[in-house]
Amino acid sequence: MDELDFVSEGNSRCDTASVHWRKIGSGPAIVFLHGFPLSGRTWDEVIRPLSPHFTCYTLDLIGLGESFGSVDVDYSSQGQARAFQATLSQLGVTPYTLVGNDTGGWIARELALIDRQRVARLVLTNTEIPLHRPPWIPMYQVMAQVPGAAIVFQRLLRSRWYLRTTLGFGGCFYDLAHIDGEFHERFVAPLLASRQRIEGLLRFLRNMKFARLDEFKDLHRQLDMPTLFLWGADDAIFPEVHARAMVEQFPQVAGFHSIAKAKLFFYEEQPLQVAQQIEEFARS
Repeated sequence: MDELDFVSEGNSRCDTASVHWRKIGSGPAIVFLHGFPLSGRTWDEVIRPLSPHFTCYTLDLIGLGESFGSVDVDYSSQGQARAFQATLSQLGVTPYTLVGNDTGGWIARELALIDRQRVARLVLTNTEIPLHRPPWIPMYQVMAQVPGAAIVFQRLLRSRWYLRTTLGFGGCFYDLAHIDGEFHERFVAPLLASRQRIEGLLRFLRNMKFARLDEFKDLHRQLDMPTLFLWGADDAIFPEVHARAMVEQFPQVAGFHSIAKAKLFFYEEQPLQVAQQIEEFARS
């Protein structure tokens, strides 16, 4: 696929954090937050059909992509939300539809809590669930504390076998062929090439606290904007059965769409279907 030619991009300084953003299109605003360990580029094929009708923004999570912070609080879910709220204010974005996948969905909820006046709609796709622990991530959080962890992670990422197991990206795609080629170039190669990128990833892991996530069992009730759920039905990381139970915690559910032959990063495999669902919701 040809890369999208974004109208503008840059880094906004917000206290001690620098947030990388990209903007394309015209019309009502949609803001996209990505998952671990990706960057905003993961949304490009979803944005492509939306950009003629909407102004689309992608933000790199702090510690991933090209966003970074200078203190550990910047890497926490709440610190990220504050930095993103400030970035969107600097960019003059209001109101907006907010879309989040994986840990980007967790941070989207943090952002929706503090920016409720501007978040008109919320879209959550295969994301963290209170009291549920995704496979492997708690183990990686422990590994991230160990001296020399950067070298270990980079060695793992060099292994094609590892990347295709559930320890790597094997649980993220229905079709494992997506792990190679363009996906590898966009998201794995930068982590291999840059010590700063891998160190940012480790700080991200260390500072995302599941105890905070569990508080959303009650905090979800404060998210009174219309909320749409798009879920990859075959995801073992965030199983649909747990997601459907979580939906009951939200006061204004606009729908729950289960997508067959789809796992965590299903929007990478089925971008047109995801774009269509987001467009219909954003226009409602």
